[in-house]
Amino acid sequence: MQVKKIVGKKLKEIRLKHDLTIQILADKSQVSSNMISRIERGLTIPSVEILMRLANVFDKSINYFVEDVSSSHEVVFTRTGGRDKTVYDDEHNMHTESFTSGLRDPQFMSFYCTVQKGGKSGESNMYHPGDELIYILEGHLKMTVTDEVYLLEAGDSLCFKSHLPHRWENIGDQEAKVIWTLSPFTII
Repeated sequence: MQVKKIVGKKLKEIRLKHDLTIQILADKSQVSSNMISRIERGLTIPSVEILMRLANVFDKSINYFVEDVSSSHEVVFTRTGGRDKTVYDDEHNMHTESFTSGLRDPQFMSFYCTVQKGGKSGESNMYHPGDELIYILEGHLKMTVTDEVYLLEAGDSLCFKSHLPHRWENIGDQEAKVIWTLSPFTII
């Protein structure tokens, strides 16, 4: 099924389940009634910002609208080596394995990350909605949050509001193994 149709179908279902008219949803979400109608009819794919506004009305993550229910589950068990893997660009030198891939409408995302020696998020800070939890399994990671530097090593954790400007860098002489959890789901 096309993404446009999945999003439209899910939006209409949840709107009707909550007994909302298109106009009431428009007022609550600050999204035009015309846009909501076009989304529900599968005529357009909304931007991430619009999806976030709609998701907030129903206390859902944006994943709720884009996941195909037939391919997601309420319980996900994955053996070592079976997790979905992502390799970020050479600048980041980070490989991730998702713990939550396949979970229906997760309210958080969690990853097992391997950050190569010298790997970093970049020279400029990032910031986004939500919360982050970082737990170091092996190695060292330098986290800068609002210009305060935290030198993390095995067994250390750091939790912070992601809207604060932040960046990371592996300053150790080996790979850093990290469990990284974000809520709501955002991109590391």
